Amino acid sequence: MRVLITLAAVVALALATLTTVQSATAAPPPFTVRPGNTQLEVLDATTLSGTTLNLMQDGQVVQSGTVDVQGSLVWRQLDPGTYTVQTADATATSDPVQVAAFDAAPPAQSFYDAQTLDSGFGFIQTRDGTTLSANVSLPSSVLFGPGPYPTVVEYSGYDPSNPGNTTFARIFNSLGFAYVGVNIRGTGCSGGSFLPFEPVQSLDGYDAIEAIAAQPWVKFHKVGMVGISYPGIEQLYVARTQPPHLSAITPLSVLDDSYRATLWPGGILNTGFAEPWASDRADQAKPFGEGWEQGQVDKGFTECATNQLVRDQNPDPVALIEDNNFYNKAYYEQIDPSRFVQKINVPVFLAGAWQDEQTGGHFPAFLDKFTSSPQFYATMVNGSHTESLSLGIFGRFADFLDLYVGRRVPIGTKTLVAPTLAASLTGVSGLTLPPQNNYAGMTYAQAKHLYQSQPHVRVLFEEGAAEGQPSGAPLPRFVRGFDSWPVPGVKATRFFLRSNGELSPSVSNRKHVAAKSFSADPSALPETDYTGSSSAIWQAHPTYDWRQIPKGTGLGWITAPMKKDMVTIGGGSLDVWVKTPARDVDLEATVSDVRPNGQEVYVQSGWLRASHRRLVNHGSTVLRPVHSDLRRDARDMPIGMYQKLRIEIPAFAQPFRVGDRLRITLDAPGGAKPLWAFDTIDHGQRVTVATDKRHPSSLVLSVVPGVAVPKNAPPCRSLRSQPCRSYPH
Repeated sequence: MRVLITLAAVVALALATLTTVQSATAAPPPFTVRPGNTQLEVLDATTLSGTTLNLMQDGQVVQSGTVDVQGSLVWRQLDPGTYTVQTADATATSDPVQVAAFDAAPPAQSFYDAQTLDSGFGFIQTRDGTTLSANVSLPSSVLFGPGPYPTVVEYSGYDPSNPGNTTFARIFNSLGFAYVGVNIRGTGCSGGSFLPFEPVQSLDGYDAIEAIAAQPWVKFHKVGMVGISYPGIEQLYVARTQPPHLSAITPLSVLDDSYRATLWPGGILNTGFAEPWASDRADQAKPFGEGWEQGQVDKGFTECATNQLVRDQNPDPVALIEDNNFYNKAYYEQIDPSRFVQKINVPVFLAGAWQDEQTGGHFPAFLDKFTSSPQFYATMVNGSHTESLSLGIFGRFADFLDLYVGRRVPIGTKTLVAPTLAASLTGVSGLTLPPQNNYAGMTYAQAKHLYQSQPHVRVLFEEGAAEGQPSGAPLPRFVRGFDSWPVPGVKATRFFLRSNGELSPSVSNRKHVAAKSFSADPSALPETDYTGSSSAIWQAHPTYDWRQIPKGTGLGWITAPMKKDMVTIGGGSLDVWVKTPARDVDLEATVSDVRPNGQEVYVQSGWLRASHRRLVNHGSTVLRPVHSDLRRDARDMPIGMYQKLRIEIPAFAQPFRVGDRLRITLDAPGGAKPLWAFDTIDHGQRVTVATDKRHPSSLVLSVVPGVAVPKNAPPCRSLRSQPCRSYPH
């Protein structure tokens, strides 16, 4: 059922946001002006299609724009203030309207209380008059009573409000939660114009949370947020606005820094996943672009058709990404979660995988920034993009929702839901949840105390190799818990690169050592090590094509066999002294584990464009180089001179057992990660690496002493998202 708003609210909203009044000296303008927070929309200007309108402030033209064929025009990123809209010939001018700042005070509670959502499809109104399509799914009253129900919200630009997409609705309904899927503005049946992660979506999310929480079927009149990947990331944006009726968030498989994590890792454009993802979102945000909208219009939801009329104002996100190849603060700071997650003031359950083939494994870099969250939980694991829903995580995730959203002792339906979900994602059936907390006979306070008393940071090791389970099943072999991140006791441990290919704990004492060189040619290997479908990679045994670097196109260094177990938990840095006759060069560093039987296991990769080598001094540490990535800091490589490059190795957790050897390779980007490919610079630059006393190239990793591991390594191919290959002796 559609959102119902009282007549008084309609009148108030019209006075505040929809201005079409007659000027004292001109006829009423043939358009409607709708101001918002940092934005202003011109609507209903079909008679002016193709003509220019001017945005005026204090009698001066601030910006100009062309009305599209649907009669719309949108101005973005406006400073707060009073504006008018005027035709180019000044024959028609709107009355003044007020554009609000991003952090302007939200509407009064009465604005949200006046909106009504019932089970099924409808719309939520935001503070600027835009309507967002929403679909409400309530749990079975037979199983969970007549309500009100604890409620969760999924918010993204996919199709969460599509009534035909019931996957997550059924999951959360089965767990006893009401589920509300909401499309962000400019997607699905929602109004407005779309640009990925732009700030106004955070405010819309605030409004959606508050309007949903006001419904009579919502228990406690507070809601949680759920979602993996895109809807996981959106939770971070919404929660930073601190909606008063948001109870908790559960961001799964997210990124910490849009530029450095996924779009431009190391300053190199990710054309394999990030750019195509942005292109796909742009296509689906076109009028009726998701494919299900027309069906809703045919059912009588004509507002869905009206809401398509601003879509031609959608900016091209791919062009924006390519235009902002350096860290443009004006563009990236507003979409960089690592800069604002400290504002999140509700409990957080976050999970992700080191080798995530979509959002990447950079996310642990911001875990220590959730300083305002009263209860912060993080689980990390080897594996793929969907690993955050795996059986080793799902039980804790469901308990978190029960405790912090449902305010109840965790219920048992998760034991049925989790294996079904795991089977649908991985193709492995017959699985069960591992042992869970036993809350039998506990009060709510006791159950909450038990949950909170256990480690808040969990690291799941060797996912896919659980004892007694099918190979590749989404279960860990062992788990270790810690109180914080970075994990306590971590020791920065350095291994020095030697000219003979050794990786040694001691630095060379020789001033003159013959340097080694290679041709940094990305065409030497396939762009990625996996070319199958994005869903097939989540299966138990996807087919990888992880090849050894061809001779002359890369270098490798390897330790002697380990004399005792070494466990790494955290990130690292390859600090390498390099010279090249080229002005610039792109490099990829890959960590692997070479076992005594000659099998080499993939662990993690990092990247760097040499011109981006300038570090941020206040953020960089021995274990994590942070590059400024600013245009003003970019520098060509000096010809004939060595430069120290610090290549960030994103965090990972890996046991190197007795007899194993740690290996690091350096070559051009490509061939070491699924789905990701790179827009590299000219092929074949000659790269020389120095390893003498004056240029002590080294690899530094996060080693955690005292972590016990099972004695024998698991079968190589069983590990999820860690392919194997033969190591040439």
